This record gives sequence, C-alpha cells and structure tokens, in this order.
Amino acid sequence: MASDLDYVEFISEQIDAECEITFRKMFGEYALYSKGKVVALICDNQLFVKATDAGKQYIGEFIEAPAYPGAKPSLLIQDKIDDRQWLSELISITEKALPKPKPKTKKKSK
Repeated sequence: MASDLDYVEFISEQIDAECEITFRKMFGEYALYSKGKVVALICDNQLFVKATDAGKQYIGEFIEAPAYPGAKPSLLIQDKIDDRQWLSELISITEKALPKPKPKTKKKSK
C-alpha cells in the first residue's frame, strides 16, 4: 500500500523549518530529507526514522521495525507524531548523527 501525499505533507509540517525538511517519492513511498540527508522513510503511512544511537537515547523506549521487507530496522514513530517539538528534536538529532551523503558521480558520456 502506497503512502498518501497528505500524510507526508502533514509529517513535514510537524517538523520545524530549521530542519530544512524536503521529501521525495520513491516507489510509491517517500524519503524524508533534513539538510540533504535521508533521515526517515514514510511507508504505508507510517514514519520510520533512521536508527542512530543518539536517536535511540533520546526516545528511550522504542520500537524497531523495517520500513519495507528487506530494509534495515528503523525507529517506528507512532505515538508522538503530533508532538511537534519532540518530533523536530528527534529529526534534528538524527540528522546530526548521520554522515554527510556521498557525492554523486557524474555519468561519463561516450
């Protein structure tokens, strides 16, 4: 089941502008970016934040689950989606804990 754009926009609006949130549709689901880093996935209208030690420590008790079959376990966020301050802090902590994305290589033309 694909995620609804309305749900993705709702999640994006819950997060402070300081996090510089953008999203991109991928295979019927969505990747959520903060400052150019993929910090979360939205699959089946559920929010899966990338698992980091800092994020786990911030949450305390957490549920880990794969966003889709074969994916690495992520932090499944269910109860605090409406808590803007809490969710913004989690996204900020996660973004800071993740490495910078590798630069894309340009395709060579023949």
